[in-house]
Amino acid sequence: MRFIGKLADEVDVPAGEVLVQEGTTGHEFFIVMEGALRVEHGGTVINHLGPGDFAGEIALIDRGPRTATVIADVPSRLLVIGHREFHSLLLEYPSIQITVLQALARRVRHTDPEAGR
Repeated sequence: MRFIGKLADEVDVPAGEVLVQEGTTGHEFFIVMEGALRVEHGGTVINHLGPGDFAGEIALIDRGPRTATVIADVPSRLLVIGHREFHSLLLEYPSIQITVLQALARRVRHTDPEAGR
């Protein structure tokens, strides 16, 4: 976890803060240290994230628009990693790359049940 701390900024966000807006360009990856985030797609809640969870990886991996909106449900403490640092992290630490890819696969299966066929 120390190596992530070197690449990340620690930020406190208030409840209601929109961290990621669906359809916009993504530049950051977020790791929840404390608190809770809500993930919405098309205005519908599709997931809740807590300590140890992360958000923002999809747009950084494929350089496409954000696929969901992420909002702080309660005051939260996050690690924020920029685009360049995110890719460095994945290249340098294959175990993190695997974790991110597994989470990405779960999210795709959750939002598109046909994807697993």
